[in-house]
Amino acid sequence: MLSLAAESQARELKHEDSSSSVEKSKELGHLYSDKEKVAVAVVSDTDDYSSVKVIEKSEDVALEILSTEDNPDLPVFTFRTVFLGLGLSVFGSTLATIYTFKPQNASVSQLFSLIIAYVIGTLMAAVIPTKGYWRYFNPGPFNIKEHTAIVIMASTASNVAVGMEVIAALNLFYNIRLNAAVAIFQIFASQMIGYGIAGVLRTLLVYPTYAFYPTYISVCNLLQSLHFSGSLNHKRRKYFWLVFAGIFFWEWIPQYPFPLLTAISVVCLIDNGHHAFIRNLFGGGSSNEGIGLLSFSTSWTLITQGSPLVWPLQTQVNSYIGMAIGYIVLTTTYYSNAFHARDLIFMSTSLFGADGSIYNQSAILTPQYKLNASALAEVGLPRYTSTYTISQICYNFSLGAAITHVLLWHWKDLKRAFGGMKFLRSNQEIDDPHYQEMKKYAEVPQWWYILLFALSLGVGIGCSYTTGEALLPWWSILLFTAISSVLAVCLGFIMATTGFSISITNAIQILAAFVHPGNPIAVMYVNLYGNSTAYQTLYMLQDLKLGQYTKLPPKATFAAQMAGSIVGSIFNYTMMISIVNANRAALLNPLGTRVWSGWNIQSVNSASVAMGALGKELFEYGKPYYLVAFAIFIGLAFPVPFWLLHRFARPGSWVAKFAAYINTPIVALYIGYLPYSVNGQWWSCVVIGFAAQWWARSRRPSWFKKYNYLTSAALDGGAQVILFVLSFAVFGASGNPVDFPYWWGNPSNLSVDRCALTE
Repeated sequence: MLSLAAESQARELKHEDSSSSVEKSKELGHLYSDKEKVAVAVVSDTDDYSSVKVIEKSEDVALEILSTEDNPDLPVFTFRTVFLGLGLSVFGSTLATIYTFKPQNASVSQLFSLIIAYVIGTLMAAVIPTKGYWRYFNPGPFNIKEHTAIVIMASTASNVAVGMEVIAALNLFYNIRLNAAVAIFQIFASQMIGYGIAGVLRTLLVYPTYAFYPTYISVCNLLQSLHFSGSLNHKRRKYFWLVFAGIFFWEWIPQYPFPLLTAISVVCLIDNGHHAFIRNLFGGGSSNEGIGLLSFSTSWTLITQGSPLVWPLQTQVNSYIGMAIGYIVLTTTYYSNAFHARDLIFMSTSLFGADGSIYNQSAILTPQYKLNASALAEVGLPRYTSTYTISQICYNFSLGAAITHVLLWHWKDLKRAFGGMKFLRSNQEIDDPHYQEMKKYAEVPQWWYILLFALSLGVGIGCSYTTGEALLPWWSILLFTAISSVLAVCLGFIMATTGFSISITNAIQILAAFVHPGNPIAVMYVNLYGNSTAYQTLYMLQDLKLGQYTKLPPKATFAAQMAGSIVGSIFNYTMMISIVNANRAALLNPLGTRVWSGWNIQSVNSASVAMGALGKELFEYGKPYYLVAFAIFIGLAFPVPFWLLHRFARPGSWVAKFAAYINTPIVALYIGYLPYSVNGQWWSCVVIGFAAQWWARSRRPSWFKKYNYLTSAALDGGAQVILFVLSFAVFGASGNPVDFPYWWGNPSNLSVDRCALTE
């Protein structure tokens, strides 16, 4: 038993300032035996708001809210882990592929897999006998390490590979059907290259406290609440299921019988679809309708895209600043007729001809899919909508800003990690409580990741030569993999510290256009190595951090990610082929239908043609869209004035604080963030974001620490589950859509927010 002195000190710690609880728990370690050591809860059970410290620094969330508790004796790879891990990997990868072809920009949340795994895993532990040979199927209570391994496996499978989108674009727009085995190996190899890079970057972007990955706090908070004992966690579990049930029974209303609730715009309701200006500025309920000014949503499926409960307030404020500028820039650009914008529709990612019709890309390509110069002279150059042009400029501007931002603000961290090649060592001296708890487990050697990287790169090169003519030459694969590896460091810092992801797709493809002029297939395939590699690196880094937070042994994390990638590659491809073959006409239509849309794949194709076949004709200096390419270099200078202000202003002054608060890559990207899909949710994000990350965090810190991230988990989970049910029951994922009868809240001749005529 614990000594009386230890019990007394532990009770006192419960009400101490939470910022010192981790250190004090270490001081108590000598009072416990090895088997009796416990982690003192980071969050107090008190409801006295005045006694709870407000979380000031964003990275302190991981120390204040997540416990360092660990039991190294818990089993990891059990029958439940394998059964549920593989089953949910199949399930998640299938569902994620379906969402890729939906009008809404939805995704499969980790929390969806987490909840399903908990329900089934707990049920299996309760009903399967534990005696005799049955103990191999049920070794005891369903534990947090089994659960985490399942979640990592399923979420890895659910991250739709860029390779799948590229293969779908080849099928739809070029009628090129790759051999199934080649396609699957290509998808898997591109993911594993990113995994190899992620492993090498652990010292920089996983182990330290500053790399806290805000969007993963809610996942870890839920896992600990479900599996750790104590009265507080009992309250949390009850609270979680109440919120989960509430959103489950609510979300089907805006999603199915009353879609007007997905985007409520008073201006649109008054106008009722009569004026194009109103639709363009205030519409946001349907794909490519408008930019959604003052449009509010009650659908959590859409609201959660802005992560208002989990993104740090600084991240959200910077995104709102960018969006506010975007309303002005996008509208002014269109109505001033920049880029001859008024000849085309307001929003679309498709390519258009001079007359406003869909561009006939096949007319300018040879049978070998190379540029036909004489045909181009007759057909003319393609055109982008002005909003899509601005979006590409801002995305590239943001990338340039991200590179400089990381070099200026994180130079010391970079020097510490890469100086003397320290990153090649697995075990590091890093002062982070979660990392220190992980040192009892054997690390994955760096050479595992390096070998995985090399083998995957070889497989990728081999697959690109299986069609007779190289889809992408070997030297280009090496070049863009190297570029992506460098960019992954910059993107990783932004993701780890703000929760925000920056797109590099346009920048990579423009660079590819100059490396492979007149070759759209090569430019498209560059995505697998210049784009996919960086993003797979980010996904893998986040899962490695999840393993650290939940104390999953590193080799178990490695195995779970590998298994999830294999399953995901197989089912990404098989489900994609099924959808493409069954819904080709809808996927080729720029507007799609309410059930199916090819907007994701259309953007891949548009980039391959415009940047691949016509890169120099469109993006060289003096050509129509040269600013898209040169925005990268202009963006390099964007963070410098703010850094200089912070560097030379009086420390602690409002000028220094303001300069440090502005995150230029986020501001830049959000200026052009709106010209995609549905935009009816952003003003709801503003309200919820300030309510949670400002009011609750500063005025109700006890509630914030106990329930804010758990609320996000419950809302995400309930919304994901009901959306899955609706997808197969009425939205046509099973092949038989069932439309709800038309009425005022579900109009037949208007968009869902009654802002645009559809007939």
